[in-house]
Amino acid sequence: MISTMYQNRRTRLFNALPNKSFVIISGYQQKVRSKNIKYHFRQDNDFLYLTGFNEPDAVALLYCDESKDTGYSYTLLCRPKDEAQEVSFGARAGVLGALSQYGADDAFDIAELEQVLLSKLTDHANLFISDELGRFSSQVIGWLNHQRLNCSFDTIKQHRTLTPLAKVLHPMRVIKSSHEIDKIKAAVHASTAGHIAVMRACKPGVNEGLLSASFNFAISQYGCSEVAYPNIVASGNNACCLHYEENCCNLADGQMLLIDAGGELEHYASDITRTYPVNGKFNEAQRDIYQLVLNALDAAIDKVKPGANWNSLYETCMEVMAKGLLELGLLSGNIDDIMKDESYKRFTVHKTGHWLGMDVHDVGPYHDENGQWRKLESGMVFTIEPGIYIPLSATDIPEKYRGMGIRIEDDILVTQNGFENLSAGVPRTIGEIESIMSPID
Repeated sequence: MISTMYQNRRTRLFNALPNKSFVIISGYQQKVRSKNIKYHFRQDNDFLYLTGFNEPDAVALLYCDESKDTGYSYTLLCRPKDEAQEVSFGARAGVLGALSQYGADDAFDIAELEQVLLSKLTDHANLFISDELGRFSSQVIGWLNHQRLNCSFDTIKQHRTLTPLAKVLHPMRVIKSSHEIDKIKAAVHASTAGHIAVMRACKPGVNEGLLSASFNFAISQYGCSEVAYPNIVASGNNACCLHYEENCCNLADGQMLLIDAGGELEHYASDITRTYPVNGKFNEAQRDIYQLVLNALDAAIDKVKPGANWNSLYETCMEVMAKGLLELGLLSGNIDDIMKDESYKRFTVHKTGHWLGMDVHDVGPYHDENGQWRKLESGMVFTIEPGIYIPLSATDIPEKYRGMGIRIEDDILVTQNGFENLSAGVPRTIGEIESIMSPID
């Protein structure tokens, strides 16, 4: 079944390409951390999406072949079997495994890449490449022109075009299959446990790093051996840095804690943010800003349904937060002028969502072919994450609000009739948060 899933993806991709197409998909190589110590390997998502092959140093070729029922051939080049290397670093599929386990029509040692590629790249006129890290950037032009420069003068010349495969593949990845949705839901479920564990461990004097480790421990019990991105565990003014990763400070009574963390399960990400008082009880200023952000999030979520405009979610968040900031006296003027001159951006700082999938900021366009904001469709998964940030340096703002960054983020699935909030199980209302953070007698 899994092998068929990858075959179906390749077929769908190839059917979207022009005649005489040739596709090169580069996997990632393993990175060295220090001397002979390597980082844990993670495969390129486009490569994995199309092949399911999760070993370093591999390349896949797809090319027009009218003799095949599918209309294309699939060649996989990978590391050969090597007993000594496998004893030290783990088993390899090898060339035979590429054929028997991964459904390749042909398979070769990766050392033969150029020879094999040029032998297959015969009269193909349209070359598509996926090479995120530029592994073959110095070679691809030579491949493109090889036939033209190495044939006799009276042979038909191949003047090939070169196109990033992302142009065709990434729009395909925006709509998630039921298999992908199940994986994302599982990652969110694990992360729900992680966030609840951090809420229960949070108290004055605890270190941000300990809370980060608590999250990682909790998600590991649900099969997540990775996080989708480095945990952001930011107390007080640290939360005004959007991608704070130091996680090294001790929490102080009276501060808010922002935690943005998501587990990754079988290459599918979750992405959830919660913010709450370190001592478990909102004071008046914290309550005011928190409820304003939550109101914006809920208003945007309520807009989600097939056919809705993507940017309407951002616009809704900004309108709700601008009105609230005006009512609190943090903005001045009238709401029409505030919306027009976007003075709210001083406190709101960032956009309010992104696609979610194999990448935490998943691939795919946010505009249609006419440059208009994309309409939502069933099967899309994305975040909505409004925030308000008032740093200590904002000395013109009442002191009770300073040193506070509040962001709330949920993972949303578009369904046929509306939406499903996948992360609703992570406490989000003031009452829910205060209840779960209350000391157990």
